[in-house]
Amino acid sequence: MRFITLCCYLVFWVNTGYVSANPIIATVGTYVTLRCKYDAGYYGRLPFCWGRGHIPKSGCGNEVIKSDGTKLLSRLSERYFLTGDLAVGEAFLTIKEVQESDSGIYGCRIDIPGWFNDQKYEVTLTVNPGRPFPIKVETREVRERTLTVRWTPPFDGGRPITAYKVALKYKYASWDTAKITEVAQTHLIQVTLVDLRPAKTYNVRMFAVNSVGMSEASNVLIFTTKEAAPEGPPVDVQLQALSSYSIKVIWKPPNVELRNGVLRSYIISYREYDRVALQFQKLQQLSVTATREEESTILTNLNPSTQYSVLVQAKTNAGAGPASTTSFCSTLDEVKETTAATTLLSLTTASNKLTQYTTLTNVKETTPATTLLSSTAASTKLMQTTTLTNAHTTSTGTISTSTVRERSTLQSTHLTTVPPDPPVVGLKEVINNTISLFWTPGFEGNSPITGFYLEYKAANASWDYTKAIVDFSSNETDATIIEINPSTYNIRMFAKNSMGTSKASNVLIVTIEDRGQQQSNFSTTVTTITQSS
Repeated sequence: MRFITLCCYLVFWVNTGYVSANPIIATVGTYVTLRCKYDAGYYGRLPFCWGRGHIPKSGCGNEVIKSDGTKLLSRLSERYFLTGDLAVGEAFLTIKEVQESDSGIYGCRIDIPGWFNDQKYEVTLTVNPGRPFPIKVETREVRERTLTVRWTPPFDGGRPITAYKVALKYKYASWDTAKITEVAQTHLIQVTLVDLRPAKTYNVRMFAVNSVGMSEASNVLIFTTKEAAPEGPPVDVQLQALSSYSIKVIWKPPNVELRNGVLRSYIISYREYDRVALQFQKLQQLSVTATREEESTILTNLNPSTQYSVLVQAKTNAGAGPASTTSFCSTLDEVKETTAATTLLSLTTASNKLTQYTTLTNVKETTPATTLLSSTAASTKLMQTTTLTNAHTTSTGTISTSTVRERSTLQSTHLTTVPPDPPVVGLKEVINNTISLFWTPGFEGNSPITGFYLEYKAANASWDYTKAIVDFSSNETDATIIEINPSTYNIRMFAKNSMGTSKASNVLIVTIEDRGQQQSNFSTTVTTITQSS
């Protein structure tokens, strides 16, 4: 009896058709296909189902999808769908964007007619967290020295994103030379890179990082910063006096790295020195088209034996750069030649002047008629003078009334033209090469604030040589910028409305040091207008 029972168990095991496959390991966010197949050519199309967990005695436990062999009958969610060719018996289950929670045992049952004939297939799926998906990054704004980029946070791979990395390089350089900045503020979707060079072409790409690893590189942005005025003056300026009335000016362009774009022209400024007044006269300028690596021009119509000062400036489409060191040169002395013809002409001129003098000496005596005419003319002039005086008085009264009206209008206009007060700028944090700041708008004046802009420069430079200007909309009150060169910088802001621009805000002093040693200092200098607001 025991032998018969054992045989029955063996027969049951053979007829149940269990098949177990090797485990499948997948990564969070990917598509996974679980395969199950029967001989549709022999059986025809058969019903089947997929469920989670071990296959029960009938049907599918925790059923996720079901088919009659020709079409889909039901499914637990849209993440589950059938793939493969049903006509040949491919009952494949594909799971879309798997999660760690999808890990476990999956069972497939093929409903074959007859007792204990169903074909059963089990597979174990393991879903592990993975690296974040690549980022899609886009350009928002390009200026002379700044780039603002924006991105959409990618799928995190099953683990929270812990940082973003921004890689920047010159277009034709290798990515091995790229400067990489880590952005630890994972809530950000936009940053501004500063301290770029004008008229240069760069490449930018980004990465997302989580506890598993770093994503593949994003798409690559290729952009060229706008031109700026040259930073350096023309060099090797030389002056040469050609004659009593002309001076030749020779120079070379600024250093290539300081040109900040294509040089279009040069401005030659010159003026003469007045030896009597001991000062230089009014400045005169001459424009010369930029054509080659050594330029020259000739200043003409000058005065002889006179000293001139000369300055040269290079110019791009964005403006003129600094002037060269002042150079001085004097025109040649004027040399007068004395000839026989000149001597004869002088004698003739002297004879003519003597004759004129003799004629003028014999002046006729004044007659009574002449005296009467003079008296009449004087009377007429007196009447004209009186009329003009009265006209002047009347005119003066009219001008005074008009002036009062104009002053009243100007005062009224002045009272209604009120620009906004400057914002108050604060520093959130400095992490690696990223600077996070915020600002509080002041009194908006007589018109709503339409925007803000930030000025950014090296601490030892003048505000006239601002490194970057970044615009913000009226509803923005914070920003993050990336500084690629460690140093100390000054940051200030302005508010704008339709009436004008505010005065400068307080100044932030921020120091970017080598990685791992970043620190920042905040200046508490606040303008008078900010205090009053």
